[in-house]
Amino acid sequence: MRNRSLFFALGAAWTALAGAQAPVDYAVLIIARERLELPNACDVGIYLQDQLAARLVQGEAVSFNLPPGPLSIRLGTLGSGPCKPGIEQQTRQDLQLQAGQIRKYRLAQGAQGLYLIETPSP
Repeated sequence: MRNRSLFFALGAAWTALAGAQAPVDYAVLIIARERLELPNACDVGIYLQDQLAARLVQGEAVSFNLPPGPLSIRLGTLGSGPCKPGIEQQTRQDLQLQAGQIRKYRLAQGAQGLYLIETPSP
């Protein structure tokens, strides 16, 4: 009988531990390249903290699980021929990420080059 009580007590404790979720210690960054947003067929390089992290073609999206804190993002064209970056100045955008946060962006292009536009979450 005593073993049965101990078994049920351990089972209840295990259920409580399994039900408790660990806190989320990362942020999610999603970047999409819509088909009609950019007027060129060049691949776009996404640089996080000055390191090439992804290459997007038309219609693709990429997501990153990142630690909370400041994040530097640069965008640039990749490829050969007319897509070759040359001496383009890549504008830097800085974000501040919070743990548990999901941030969604889409690519756009203006007179100053490529940039990110935040998209509202549903």
